[in-house]
Amino acid sequence: MKILGIDPGFDRTGWGVISDDGGRLTYIACGCLQTDKNDNFSLRLQSVRDELALLIRTHAPDAVAVEHLFFQTNAKTAIKVGMARGVVLLAIADAGLPLVELTPNQVKQGTTGHGKADKKQVQEMVVRLLKLKETPKPDDAADALAIAIVGATIAHSRRS
Repeated sequence: MKILGIDPGFDRTGWGVISDDGGRLTYIACGCLQTDKNDNFSLRLQSVRDELALLIRTHAPDAVAVEHLFFQTNAKTAIKVGMARGVVLLAIADAGLPLVELTPNQVKQGTTGHGKADKKQVQEMVVRLLKLKETPKPDDAADALAIAIVGATIAHSRRS
């Protein structure tokens, strides 16, 4: 089973693709979709949608895992990221793919065994679980791989 993990954003959207062959995880690819800061917001959202649709066509995942939003302070940023997340969900629905939605705590728990793990601990587990030589950069890509790892477990259990 091939899983695409998405860490949504309007400036940068992290993505990571892994395969899960009966619990044996394999890294395929990761990166970030970067929008142009000079474009108006609607064009940036369109860019996220179009680039995600291309990623889906290119990697042909069996399911997609997306992180829920969690913001404590900046409501303005949260609204924009929420809109970008909506565009991500729309692209997934357009592709007809199963969706797994995860909270940040589920991702931390699923990768490290501890729901209050910090970003560095999650990244270290991504490297270990996928047998990588180094932590993927930028952080959004590493986060997307963590989302894919946990999403794979849930998507696999839903198929059984």
